[in-house]
Amino acid sequence: MVILKTVPEIAKMRAAGRISQRALQLAGKAVEPGVSTYELDTLIRQYIEKQGATPSFLGYGGFPASACISVNHVVIHGIPSKAQILQNGDIVSIDVGACLEGYHGDNAWTFACGDVSKEAQALMDATREALFEGIAQAVAGNRIGDIGHAVQQYAEARSYSVVRDFVGHGVGAKLHEDPSVPNYGIPGHGLRLRPGMVIAIEPMINQGTPRVRVLKDKWTTVTADGLLSAHFEHTIAITSNGPVILTSPD
Repeated sequence: MVILKTVPEIAKMRAAGRISQRALQLAGKAVEPGVSTYELDTLIRQYIEKQGATPSFLGYGGFPASACISVNHVVIHGIPSKAQILQNGDIVSIDVGACLEGYHGDNAWTFACGDVSKEAQALMDATREALFEGIAQAVAGNRIGDIGHAVQQYAEARSYSVVRDFVGHGVGAKLHEDPSVPNYGIPGHGLRLRPGMVIAIEPMINQGTPRVRVLKDKWTTVTADGLLSAHFEHTIAITSNGPVILTSPD
């Protein structure tokens, strides 16, 4: 069931989203060779808690950290570790959620560690732009399929593939709510978008095959062919005046 949010509820989500976004950017600035993913996770947790919020991911379904940090061929749900030290040329996807006054803000970004290859940079650029192509379709009266089609068309036109096993989602008092928001779709199909809906649009785009596999820890999800993957996400409110990004820094 899709839960429409009131104006005051969306304002609370905006506050949570701002904290989540600033935590994400703080971690992104710390991405450099020699830093562990555990250190990044610690920065995120400390910042979120200092703002009077709680990390949305910590303990969620048993997840053991405050952020998902996924390096290179890890698509999503990478578990931070003291043993995982970032290397020059890595691409680092960081997914952060914050909960404030009972409402969540969820966002992700992929950062370059040092000097990355042209191929890695192109993948990151395309994934980021695919996100904004999807956001542009998050208009009242459009349908979920319009968002997914925009993301898919942009990525596949550049010879990348769209992960299908994991999708975006509604956000609210729960981190994951209805509806599901795939990064692929048919224009004019799917649930109609209405003012008051809040969704996370999050393209996960691979260099090679769209197939993924989950490792034995039951969280870490990697590309089936070992090629790179990038992940970008914003939480979006559907309004009568167009999409509003709740996880922007301003």
